Amino acid sequence: MKIAVQVYSVREHINDSETLLKALEEIKKIGYDGVEFAGYFGADAAAIKAKLDEIGLVAVGGHIGLDDFKEDKLAETIEFQNALGVKAIGVGGAPHSTMEEAVNTGDVLGNAQKYAMEKYGMKVYYHNHCEEFKPLENGQLPIDVIGDRCSLEIDTYWSFHAGEDNYKLITEKKDNIVHLHVKDGIDGKPKALGEGNCDIPAVVKAAKDIGMEWLIVENDDPVPTGFEDIARSIKYLKSII
Repeated sequence: MKIAVQVYSVREHINDSETLLKALEEIKKIGYDGVEFAGYFGADAAAIKAKLDEIGLVAVGGHIGLDDFKEDKLAETIEFQNALGVKAIGVGGAPHSTMEEAVNTGDVLGNAQKYAMEKYGMKVYYHNHCEEFKPLENGQLPIDVIGDRCSLEIDTYWSFHAGEDNYKLITEKKDNIVHLHVKDGIDGKPKALGEGNCDIPAVVKAAKDIGMEWLIVENDDPVPTGFEDIARSIKYLKSII
């Protein structure tokens, strides 16, 4: 099983294309196999891909805006992602608080996935927070409404914080999950892995049982710096895999 990191975790170290490429070098030195992007800071896909190939990192995905998946921008979006070599691309969240919003979000991503799959065999995914596990007006969960239309990336701390059994959630939705975010925390405040109370061993077991290729580390609030935080996280994660 390979380990990637969501680049949002080290955002304090990045403010332009040059520092993005330097951050990729540091991520590799810390021991990660791949990255999930959270913006590209003006760098073109060719420059990013060249750096990834040079240092031996894999782009496993990224979080971009829902509008990037709409018809007028879709072809450009998918071409950029294909140039990076990703097999899946998604959003870090989108409107879902009503049935209409959840259906619209799912439909936009689902239509984008159909296009991306036909073009490059690329999936399009939705990343959850806590609120996607709160019932809508008709009793359905936003995570299910959206997941019926596109692929999913389960953020396992936010699902845990929402009261979900991660092993059950992951194994039951295994056919629709493309990525797992491994995150820790206490009372809704993210922590480095092993420093919170999330059921990370259960997440790892579920990932192994469904044959997940990648685990993606993320911390929304790294301490004291992003690089130091993700270094502690990978050390813990490697100790239990």
